[in-house]
Amino acid sequence: MSAKVWLVGAGPGDPELLTLKAVRALREADVVLIDDLVNEAVLEHCPAARIIAVGKRGGCRSTPQAFIHRLMLRYARNGKCVVRLKGGDPCIFGRGGEEAQWLRERGVDVELVNGITAGLAGATQCAIPLTLRGVARGVTLVTAHTQDDSSLNWQALAQSGTTLVIYMGVAKLSEIREQLLAGGMAINTPVAMIENASLPHQRECRSVLTNMEDDAYSFALKSPAILVIGAVAACKTSSLWEHGLPAMGSEHTA
Repeated sequence: MSAKVWLVGAGPGDPELLTLKAVRALREADVVLIDDLVNEAVLEHCPAARIIAVGKRGGCRSTPQAFIHRLMLRYARNGKCVVRLKGGDPCIFGRGGEEAQWLRERGVDVELVNGITAGLAGATQCAIPLTLRGVARGVTLVTAHTQDDSSLNWQALAQSGTTLVIYMGVAKLSEIREQLLAGGMAINTPVAMIENASLPHQRECRSVLTNMEDDAYSFALKSPAILVIGAVAACKTSSLWEHGLPAMGSEHTA
């Protein structure tokens, strides 16, 4: 590989969910800029690379985005192969698009490598099909946290008929509940709240829309977690392990 920047999705946490292309990029990397939520087990694929932590976590001290931009640019211009390693997928709430644009505007060769996003992996580990014929005709991925604190069109989401997968929503459960109810979503709409998707300590809490805030409090739900809201969230975990595979994490049904 020539000097370039790879924006690589490391997946939700389980190192076995890393793609072969991501492994190839890591093996060729001179420098790896790693996010907080990336499982460090994936670094076994780049033993010779320089590892730089550039974590960004809500409510915690974070590495400024402008500094990350400058680091990638500096190493790339010095002829290094750079991997920017992100949790999940770089283009699903991962700033992959804006980083790629910024680098390309400065003449840097950039390639994006998909990763499995937490919303997909968490649902799958809980045997929740995000789309299901006759039940859910689509899936909508949204974030409850916006850069400018603008509000989503909750009424449209409530009436979309799709499964809602909400990222970064733990701190806004009350707002999400009230807005979806106000938008016309049924009070007994099933909800699954999934913490630490795909990791051995994954936990899930099943609830319904009107009770989800109280149930999350009783469950002591913490970030990182995703919310799956819709009829498919009533599916049970047992079906995923019918072939004798060990269940991952724990389940709590409110």
